Amino acid sequence: MHHRFSRWGVTHVPYPAADVPVRVLELQGQLNLFENAGPLLHRLQREEPFASASAMLERAREILSGLSESEQIAVINAHPRIGERVDKLSAASLREQGATPAPEVLKRLAALNEEYEAKFGFRFVVFVNRRSKEAIVPLLEARLRGTRDEERRTALREILAIAEDRLKREEA
Repeated sequence: MHHRFSRWGVTHVPYPAADVPVRVLELQGQLNLFENAGPLLHRLQREEPFASASAMLERAREILSGLSESEQIAVINAHPRIGERVDKLSAASLREQGATPAPEVLKRLAALNEEYEAKFGFRFVVFVNRRSKEAIVPLLEARLRGTRDEERRTALREILAIAEDRLKREEA
């Protein structure tokens, strides 16, 4: 396992260093790594093919850190809300967000999402990692105490963790 250090923290990259060349849209079509994050996807496409999926993910990390704040927010807002209606979720997000919780949990998540978006100006993004929606509620409540810059950086780290997990699960 490789370890990489970046502006976003330590990343464990379990992929081989050299795979077959990777094309962004092929991988995006198969795994929906970055939802519909236009600013990131367009920049990645300009640099393809990548030597490996891990090389593409590392480049995505670098690109995200160099995007303008408005472009970073566009990437963040490409992700679905936690607890979003099933018909609004991508297949990958639906698998990750799991079973439908009790209606009161969905109502609480909707209220917290609304409060979060009103406070920070972008969506709450979390690497669910197969946790229940009930388990996400206290996390969202805690993240509401952060600053806008902290939350923007956290959301970008979470987006990369989601993409990395989608790659790992595909390779397993």
